[in-house]
Amino acid sequence: MSGIGIHSVVALVENLPEQGLVRGQIGAVVETWAPSVYEVEFSDDQGRTCAPAALKAGQLMRLHHGPVPQAA
Repeated sequence: MSGIGIHSVVALVENLPEQGLVRGQIGAVVETWAPSVYEVEFSDDQGRTCAPAALKAGQLMRLHHGPVPQAA
């Protein structure tokens, strides 16, 4: 399970030049289209959406802003 859901902050793990996106770019999940397929909005420094994209969970890494309990 990816742990990705609506409002998750994610980073792209691969380049998508056709969409103008690069590995490491940060976005927010705004919709779930199918199991493990998410609509992610990537924004510029001013908060303007620069590239919405439908992406698979394998193309994303969920980011965490605080301590995360270790998996057993």
